[in-house]
Amino acid sequence: MYDAIVVGARCAGSPVGMLLARRGHRVLVVDRATFPSDTVSTHYLQQRGLARLAAWGLLDELVATGVPAIKHMTVSYRDIVIAGFADSINGIDATYAPRRTVLDTILVNGARAAGAEVREGFSVRELIFEDGRVAGIRGSVAGGELQEERAPIVIGADGRNSFVADAVSAQRYREVPAECFIYYSYFSGVRTDFHSRIGEREQVGIWPTHDDRTLVAVMRKTEALPEFRADPETHFHAIAKAIVPEFAEELATHGKREERFYPMRYPDNYYRESHGPGWALVGDAGYHKDPLTGLGISDAFEYAQLLADRVHDGLAGTTPMDEALAAYQRERDEKSHSSFEFTCAISTLELTPQLHAVFRALGGNPEYAKDFFAMIGGGLTGEEFFAPERMAKLLGAPA
Repeated sequence: MYDAIVVGARCAGSPVGMLLARRGHRVLVVDRATFPSDTVSTHYLQQRGLARLAAWGLLDELVATGVPAIKHMTVSYRDIVIAGFADSINGIDATYAPRRTVLDTILVNGARAAGAEVREGFSVRELIFEDGRVAGIRGSVAGGELQEERAPIVIGADGRNSFVADAVSAQRYREVPAECFIYYSYFSGVRTDFHSRIGEREQVGIWPTHDDRTLVAVMRKTEALPEFRADPETHFHAIAKAIVPEFAEELATHGKREERFYPMRYPDNYYRESHGPGWALVGDAGYHKDPLTGLGISDAFEYAQLLADRVHDGLAGTTPMDEALAAYQRERDEKSHSSFEFTCAISTLELTPQLHAVFRALGGNPEYAKDFFAMIGGGLTGEEFFAPERMAKLLGAPA
């Protein structure tokens, strides 16, 4: 009998397991993958996510892997260019974009070191229900016998196609249709800082990662997918040339693609019911937004911490578990609301007139640009950055 079972061991699952184990709880973490292994990802970690790693004692280990530090960012929308970087946030003065083969392994090892039991290559086949509550899991390693494990709380950290969410019929209650697809790969021979550049209904993302490679991603509207898929290489380089011609030239003359193209048609943006009798959801299983803003990993860390705190309250008896889980979902939704709305607004690749005016003003105001990057990094909330008095000063209108 465990105190908690976590299904999924990547950016949300291993931290939840680690944090509960550090508080003395008996935790089982399972994942059908084995580690190290890759997964589709933007890789990017803002300062607030890195601050979580630092608090957990894992940031130095990540930095020691040689992942390049990013200390300058360029964001653009057509002819508007916003460049700079945030001041130090929670003592963090750089950002990183680690390969998931590296990051996820550090997280899994962190859970083990904390005392959680981690079973890799383990697939959950069904949830156990008793008296209307989830009471455990049944599953197995490949080719192995079915095993049954029980706990008063089962946590689904198993991604947007969550088995746990499907098994408990968790419903989506805030959904915004996705509008784009992405293709990305890794190139040697080019070095750069962080770029997120939006052109005419298309986008290019560029940032350095492990092994002296640069991740280059292009995004377009979904209706262009059939044409793009017919010749990815040509369209990939054409989009880069249209938006960042100087980098596209370097990519064409010095860059070497080291891996295949990784395509993804974006899933919709959504919130999903994330708690019920004996179960909870965290990470993309419970809440997902467009990868354009690259907030997924940092969100997974932040809300893994929040869920672990609330589950501990329930296990310790300081708050009834059902109340603790309801508080988790409510707090997550409140904290994530502004970034969810901002992401949905800009991931159409066509700014509203209001956002266009803000971007135009930011392009000529380095101090406010620094605040913009602080919002992206987690040093300011969206409500703080877009406060009426702040926008009035930025746009030159009376407060």
